[in-house]
Amino acid sequence: MIPIKSTKEVEKMRQSCRTASDILDRVSELIRPGITTKEVDEAAADFMNEAKVKSAFLGYRLGHRIFPGNICISLNDEVVHGIGSQRRIQYGDIVKLDIGVIQEGWVGDTATTVPVGIVDERTDQLLRVTEKALDCAINIAGEGVRLGDICAEIEDEAARNGFSVVREFVGHGVGRKLHEEPQIPNYGRRGSGPKLKSGMTLAIEPMINIGSAEVRLLDDGWTVRTADGTRSAHFEHTVLITKDGPEILTWRGKTQLK
Repeated sequence: MIPIKSTKEVEKMRQSCRTASDILDRVSELIRPGITTKEVDEAAADFMNEAKVKSAFLGYRLGHRIFPGNICISLNDEVVHGIGSQRRIQYGDIVKLDIGVIQEGWVGDTATTVPVGIVDERTDQLLRVTEKALDCAINIAGEGVRLGDICAEIEDEAARNGFSVVREFVGHGVGRKLHEEPQIPNYGRRGSGPKLKSGMTLAIEPMINIGSAEVRLLDDGWTVRTADGTRSAHFEHTVLITKDGPEILTWRGKTQLK
């Protein structure tokens, strides 16, 4: 069953998502050459403490594994779930920041990819296409639309530009839990899957690679890298389905898609 949020619950989601978005903005501004990923992670923890929210990732359990970071911070060929360390960010890197917070029992989840200085042309295109794929998926996320249509939008945008989508890791419903139904792959068949209904809150998150779609898990049990060492980009919004169209709960800016 895909959870449907009530009006009061939606308002709680708006609050948690707004907080997650604000923290992501603040963390993004810290990204510069020389800073360590651990310093970025610790700053995110400080911002969460200031906002009186908890990390949705710290202590997250998957089998016997427990995630040790406050946020996920992944560089270059790292796709997702990177852990803060003494590694220093360098000019020309791309840095994926994935932030989840728990505020009054509700989760806000959002991510972006930050280029450090000027990046090469293909990397720049990767970032633009991944963000556009997210926009395309959100734009059609209306009541009555099949979930497979959203998934296909992401895959099609990637393929048009010669990129591949990660298949092992997916978007998801979000609410009282970080991961709720449904799973939202970044690939799919149009006309398939459940119909979207008002009150659903979905974390849509394209993960797109320059090269092969294949990925591998590192020895830390969390960090995922591209198998061929090419770069990967990741963008994510939590979206509310309404009768009037999608509402981006984690919007970062003055206007939003509707």
